[in-house]
Amino acid sequence: MTDLAALRTQLEEMSAGVKDLINGAQTPDQLEQIRIDFLGKKGKLSQILGAMGKLPPADRPVIGALANEVKELVQSLLEEKKTALQQAEIARKLAAETIDVTMPGVFPWRLGRVHPITATIDRVLDIMVGLGYTVAQGPEVETDYYNFEALNTPADHPARDMQDTFYLQDGLLLRTHTSSVQIRFMEQNDPPIRIVCPGRVYRKDDVDATHFPMFHQVELLAVDEGLTFGDLKGTVRLLVEALFGGECEVRFRPSFFPFTEPSAEVDVKWQGRWLEIGGCGMVDPNVFKAVGYDPDLYTGFAWGLGIERLAMVLHQIDDIRRFFTSDWRFLQQFY
Repeated sequence: MTDLAALRTQLEEMSAGVKDLINGAQTPDQLEQIRIDFLGKKGKLSQILGAMGKLPPADRPVIGALANEVKELVQSLLEEKKTALQQAEIARKLAAETIDVTMPGVFPWRLGRVHPITATIDRVLDIMVGLGYTVAQGPEVETDYYNFEALNTPADHPARDMQDTFYLQDGLLLRTHTSSVQIRFMEQNDPPIRIVCPGRVYRKDDVDATHFPMFHQVELLAVDEGLTFGDLKGTVRLLVEALFGGECEVRFRPSFFPFTEPSAEVDVKWQGRWLEIGGCGMVDPNVFKAVGYDPDLYTGFAWGLGIERLAMVLHQIDDIRRFFTSDWRFLQQFY
């Protein structure tokens, strides 16, 4: 028959020895092995409990109670050590991943450059702000009213076919021009006004060397008493000369836009051929009526410039698609 004193001694020795083993564990795997050795189905505690059957019935509760105390102690020590190891691992990772911002950089590094589209927009804005224009912006997701109707383009107007539109849900669309900003600005401001409106626009154009479904425009709008087409031509020539130099040839071709009358296309001479950079014209009286201006008192002119076309002329780029490839070899040419 198993001796009560012997089992008691084994449990006491287990209780004392397991503390040092658990404290000495360095990894979760070592901790798990200790748990198996002491509390597993074939562990030391299970062996002691298995020997209880040989004790007299009166002694079994004594050993059972002591075994439960040892089991709870081991479980508590294991949990505390597990938490300590997890916290130590987190601290180690934080220390290892900390960036020392005072250390010198690793050569060679690539400095960021201003994208040629952004640079071209900035150049245009600098020139126009210097002429007294104010920068105005509006949403890229527009309503049919601001993108078409208020610009003298009702639902059945054939001019809508000129701009193949990306339509969204709930009657919204991606704006096809920044002219929509004109309407929003004029609704909130009285003449005289002079604004320049930069931004992205969207049309279902087939992709080729001079067309892309997303591109950038800068819209000019001036409204005052007595403005003429001559004022428009002078502003256009001044801007083109400031961008490209006085030797750059400019021409105006008669055209049609529902929101300007008369209207013209602006071309510049580039690599021996004419390249269209935008459309312009005198603001149609119906546009003034839509925003509450008196067309008998005020006149105005507008010009929408294609920024990609301008950048192609400025930097002698032969394909509009190069702006959207994120090719470092191409972008590193620009400052």
